[in-house]
Amino acid sequence: MRLVVAFALVAALTAATTGALTFREARTGVLQQSQDTVIKLLRTQIDRLAPELPVPTGEFELQRFAADVAGAEPAGTWRVLVAYGGLSATSAPDDPFEELTPALRAAVDSSTATVFQRVDSGDHTSLVVGMSVVFTAGTAATGPASGVQVFLTVPQTTEQAYVDALVTAVERATVPALGLAVLLALLAARGVLRPVRALRRATRSIAEGRLDTRLDVNGSDELADLSHTFNETAAALEESVAELRGMEARARRFAADVSHELRTPLAAMSAVTDVLDEDATHLDPDTATAVRLISEETVKLARLVDDLMEISRFDAGAAVLHLDEIDLAESLRRTLATRAWTDLVDVRLPPPDALRGRVDPRRLDVVVANLVGNALRHGARPVHLRLYEGTDPGSAVIEVLDSGPGIPDSVLPHVFERFYKSDTARTRTEGSGLGLAITAENVRMHGGTVRAANRPEGGAVFTVELPLRRDESTLGSGQ
Repeated sequence: MRLVVAFALVAALTAATTGALTFREARTGVLQQSQDTVIKLLRTQIDRLAPELPVPTGEFELQRFAADVAGAEPAGTWRVLVAYGGLSATSAPDDPFEELTPALRAAVDSSTATVFQRVDSGDHTSLVVGMSVVFTAGTAATGPASGVQVFLTVPQTTEQAYVDALVTAVERATVPALGLAVLLALLAARGVLRPVRALRRATRSIAEGRLDTRLDVNGSDELADLSHTFNETAAALEESVAELRGMEARARRFAADVSHELRTPLAAMSAVTDVLDEDATHLDPDTATAVRLISEETVKLARLVDDLMEISRFDAGAAVLHLDEIDLAESLRRTLATRAWTDLVDVRLPPPDALRGRVDPRRLDVVVANLVGNALRHGARPVHLRLYEGTDPGSAVIEVLDSGPGIPDSVLPHVFERFYKSDTARTRTEGSGLGLAITAENVRMHGGTVRAANRPEGGAVFTVELPLRRDESTLGSGQ
């Protein structure tokens, strides 16, 4: 639309400018030709009649001279006024000769040259010519003035008709010019914007993940070069993304394979360390310390392998929900009791059966255990666990609060990322670094949300909001 309007404005300006210049030149030419013709004919008539005019002269001779001069024009459109001293006569009786202006009379009085002026007479324009009759020597008007002044007025109706016809022609030519400009604008817009629109659609298709999108390259202009560059960029992007996806798939498969292969030796190691732990009291102190260290590291390694296996299932889309309608408060109490956290956590739970919902009990246990365990390890007591109905009908909110220093603002956006460490100097942690990431995945599978924030009074708060009554077909299965 902007291109069409721009073309139309340029065409209108060009047509108006061209028409105005053409009109001015044509009008000047028409009026100049008419003026030259009238003045030439007037001079010829005066040169022919002036020798017969006696000087000094009377009013009768002036009137006859004016009639003879006016008779030079066959159409009878000339009106003549002849003045001599205080006498004056017109070619038509009682003609007021209103077209004669004081400026023109003064110009004739002050010069022997022929002067003229165009005067607007209301409904038409008249050409008024004034000249003095001089004595001649040979063919040159070089003699003294005779005192006789001749004024002629001619209506320029014919010339005005020519000018009006010219204006009409310019106006009629402007409309086709604008129409042609709009047509050219549409053709230009089609030629320019069609490949641009195709490029926009292709870019949108690339953004939606269809990396095999390509453009047809036609011609050799800048737009064709742009389409060719887009195709090269899309091909390079497709290749890079395919390579990245392959690397990611290999990394996931590697983590899953390693985790799977480690489970058997870890099970054997765990059995051995259990036996060694039982006999540690009968060993010398140094050996007992080494045995306990091996036992602790084996437990950590087993936990890491389990977490890696769980993350691998999420990445592979193999994680599924096994829903069951349970009492949420009872499930949270069981989680704390199983891990011997009942005396370490201050709970605020609704009465039995007051808040029930369809959730996966095992995954809910993992969510609560990871959040409470994180609060106990990295926060400070007292740690609070709360459960209440959400503001949205059919939802439950679980909050875990601690009384520690809180989470740095720079760390908050990353707390649910895998293996993220707020302190890069810490190479080891008590956990696997995957607990909060697994928590977020489990909450997401339930269709809920999990947030981390700092309390105004100090400490961190993790908030989980879970929908309790959802159709099973709408629940995710990992990816």
